[in-house]
Amino acid sequence: MVAALPSGAGSESALMARYTDPVCRLCRREGMKLFLKGSRCYTKKCAFERRSTPPGMNTMRRRKVSEFGIQLREKQRVRRSYSVMERQFRNYFRAAEQTKGMTGENLLRLLEMRLDSVVYRMGLASSRAQARQLVGHGHIAVNGRATDIPSFGTKIGDRIEVRESRRGREIFAGAAERMRTAQVPEWISIEPVRLAASVIAEPSRQQMPLEFNEQLVVEYYSR
Repeated sequence: MVAALPSGAGSESALMARYTDPVCRLCRREGMKLFLKGSRCYTKKCAFERRSTPPGMNTMRRRKVSEFGIQLREKQRVRRSYSVMERQFRNYFRAAEQTKGMTGENLLRLLEMRLDSVVYRMGLASSRAQARQLVGHGHIAVNGRATDIPSFGTKIGDRIEVRESRRGREIFAGAAERMRTAQVPEWISIEPVRLAASVIAEPSRQQMPLEFNEQLVVEYYSR
C-alpha cells in the first residue's frame, strides 16, 4: 500500500503556477514523446515528428551531458508527462520514500493513481490534460461524490464515474465506445455503458509506463 501524501502535497490550489506555453516544446526539450496532446501525437501532425531537436538557438551543437544532467532530464520527463509542478512532484517523491518497496516504483504508482490519470487510463479522455479538465469541471464522481481535484489519490475499491447529470453532454458523446477500444490496464475494471470504472488493484511495474527510468529520478533526489 502506498503511503498517504504529506499534507498539501495533492492540493491543486497550493500550486498557482501552470505551464501555458506550447506543450510540444516539452516533448522536443525532453527528446521523447510525452503524449500531451492525445490522438494528435499519433499522427504526422505531431510537432515532435516534424522537428525533434530541442527548442531554442544553437540546439544542434553537441554537448557532453553530465550524470546530473541525465538524472535531471529523466525527472523532468516523468514530471512533465503527468503535468505535475515541481513542488508537488517532490512531495510525491517524499511519500514514495516513506512507503515499503522500491521508491521509484512507488513514485510512478502514486502518479498513476491520481484521479486525472485514472480518468485518462479508463479511456474517457484522449490525454491527461483533457482528463484534468474533465475532473476540474466537476464531471467526475468518486464513490458517488463529485470530485474536482485532479490530484485526488484513488485507492483500491474506488469507483470512478461520470456524474449522471453530466452523461448527456456533448463531450461524452461516443465515450462508451472509446472506453471499449481503449487499452485499459488490468488494474482498472471498466463499465463502458455506465461511463464508470473501478480500481481493483495497485498497478505493478509492468502495468506502468516502461519508457521511464525511475531509478534516475531516485538518484536525482538522493544526491
